[in-house]
Amino acid sequence: MTSPSAATAKPQAPAPAVQSSTAGSFALSTPGHDTGLLLLRLVLGLTMAAHGSQKLFGWFGGGGVSGTGQFFSASGYPAGEAMAVLAGLTETLGGLGLAAGLLTPLAGAAVVGTLVNAIAVHGAGSFFAPEGIEYELLLTAGAAALALTGPGRYAADRFLPVLRDHRLAHGALAVALGVVLGGVLLLVRG
Repeated sequence: MTSPSAATAKPQAPAPAVQSSTAGSFALSTPGHDTGLLLLRLVLGLTMAAHGSQKLFGWFGGGGVSGTGQFFSASGYPAGEAMAVLAGLTETLGGLGLAAGLLTPLAGAAVVGTLVNAIAVHGAGSFFAPEGIEYELLLTAGAAALALTGPGRYAADRFLPVLRDHRLAHGALAVALGVVLGGVLLLVRG
């Protein structure tokens, strides 16, 4: 025999989900999922923006355009200072875009393209620090994942009609674009 209170107890319902149907696909988004994407976007995006500001402005102990330009020249890139500005702008704007969830596929692509170069320059002689690529690889994978999954509900992209309903194709094309443009920059490296 069961007690009367056990018979009336109901299990709690899961958190409400937002459902959307896009081009025949079915997406399920929970507050936990969207909050996790927000956390990833903020940490990865602001880390990249700070790294870019080191190159552009010398903030956070960075070399600024001149010091970073010398590094790019020593690494075999032509026009070191121009490359420093390009890398700094790409990291700063791509990072801020990821943090805000604004043009997320393109912001992710910008970070991916920059990090493809960072991995190539750093070398693949080892996986672990201090000579390894694990940090750069982790940032690259995080940026690609955000481009592929979309920014979640807590993002500026929700206000852009073309990106309101994230499509995997947008993310995949953007990641491919980032890899190709990163590869083109590697080709100009001596």
